[in-house]
Formats: sequence, structure tokens, C-alpha cells
Amino acid sequence: MPVRLSRSDLRFLQVFEAVARHGAFSAAEAELNISGSTISNHMTALEERLGIKLCQRGRTGFRLTEKGAMVLDAARRLFKAIGDFDAEIGALKGTLTGELRIGLVDSMVTDPNSRISEAIAAFGGRGGDVSVTLMQDRPQELQQKVYDGVYHCGIGSFPHLISGLESVPLYDEQHYLYAATDHPVLAEDAVTPEALRQHAFIRRGYWRAADEKRLLLGPVEATVHQIEPQLMLILSGRYLGFLPEHYARQWVEDGRLKAILPDEVAYTCTFCLILRKGYRPTETLKTFLRDLRAAHGTADALS
Repeated sequence: MPVRLSRSDLRFLQVFEAVARHGAFSAAEAELNISGSTISNHMTALEERLGIKLCQRGRTGFRLTEKGAMVLDAARRLFKAIGDFDAEIGALKGTLTGELRIGLVDSMVTDPNSRISEAIAAFGGRGGDVSVTLMQDRPQELQQKVYDGVYHCGIGSFPHLISGLESVPLYDEQHYLYAATDHPVLAEDAVTPEALRQHAFIRRGYWRAADEKRLLLGPVEATVHQIEPQLMLILSGRYLGFLPEHYARQWVEDGRLKAILPDEVAYTCTFCLILRKGYRPTETLKTFLRDLRAAHGTADALS
């Protein structure tokens, strides 16, 4: 017989989605504001209701079953459809409603070229009843979540865009190579690209081979996926690595960091808005996108 979802079923599905996203019961407790035992009871009730084993859980950790992954995908499509329905009904009444879920990469707030806060201020000033969620992810995970519909849109630097997404440039970010002021390379008479080859470098985990060949001038001895851990490693005085100029500025002014060969060793990355191709945005999302591109002065953008 077909499953006719009740309000309780929707709640159980919300708990399941949160647990799957966090990868553990304990990690989902804070978001759901319920105990681990209650989460376990909800998961058991959902499995009994659907007649499907959703996950393996125990001493070995949490893992979705094959059917559990399919249910998760269906649940996310359901939540997205409900949110879009709320937004469309609100639009018919002339009111912005529903959810707006935005994914961001890290370390953007110190960039004066980023106008996301201004866009959110303009959007919020329009009134309505919209729940806004900002989440931070690594670039590849962020792209996948936009594609899957977990986020309505994403903002970040994506030099390698996955299939099924489209992007609109918003602004550029300048990166330089930095060393702590007590790093041995700065004690040398002259810093040259050849001299850099003798010192340990930090790579970004999402760089491709071409990026590494161009940017890693010395042996790779550390890997990061976000900017703040890279700053920590550089400040240790043991590694050289690239940072956004705006993010490093405070430590440069404090005398703790120095850019190395800024006229020779640097690169620029473009920050973009990304959406899933073919997705028909709700009026709520359309309105935010208009405010976002107006804040950045980009006229030819997705709508």
C-alpha cells in the first residue's frame, strides 16, 4: 500500500535528513534540539513506517543503506517542493515567504568586494516571512549541495564547476604567497622563486594538478581545505602558503605575516553565484538574486 505521509512522518523525515547530513546522531542533537535517544526513537519509527532499513548504526558508526540514500534524496526533493510551494503561494499574495538557503565558502566576510551582507539587508528590508539560512562548506561540497537542492544558491570561487550548474561572476579576489615574519626564507639575502623551492608549501585539497604545478613552488608538506587552517599553518613559521589579500591584511599590519614576491607569485580568483541549471527559482529566490546582483553591480546575471 502507498505511504500517506502524516505530520509525524514529515518530522521523522526531517530528523533523518539532519542525521544523514551530520553523519551521526550525536552531531545532529544540537541542530534538532532533542536528545540522542529521541532521535533514535524517531529513526526507528520512520523505518517501521516505511518498511525500509535506512541506515547501519552502532559501534562502527553511522552509514546509510543503499535504500536509505534513495529515501534521503526523495526526502530532500520533498522538502524543497514544500518550500517552493510556500514561496509560490506567498508570491500570489504579494508576500515573500518560504526558505532561502545559501551556501558560502569560508573567509569572505573580510573582503570589501563582497556585498553579500548588503544584499541580505536589502532583501530583509522587503518584509515578508522568509527563513534565511547561511551555511559554510568546502567548494566541492557546496557545489554538490546546490545541485542536490540542499541550497537554493551558492557563492564562492569555483574554478572547476561541476556539470549541471551555471555561474555568474560577482567580484575578484587577489591571493598572494605569505610567510610568517620569522620564517627562514625571509632571513635570506634575496628571496627568489628558486629559493622558495627549498621550503615547505601548503596545498589546497581541492586544487587540481594544473593548479599545483603553477602555484606550489616547493615540496608539499601540508594540506588544507579551508582558509583559516592555512593561516594557522603559515603563522607557525614552518610553511609557505597562499592567502586572500584581504584576509591576510590584519596579520600583515600586525607584523606577523609578509607577502613574498607579490609582483611575481600571485593569482586572482573570481567569486561567482551558482545555481542549478534548469531550476525555476521561486519569487523569493528571484528577489534575493536581484538584490545580490544589484549590490555587486552585475546587470547580466541569472534570474
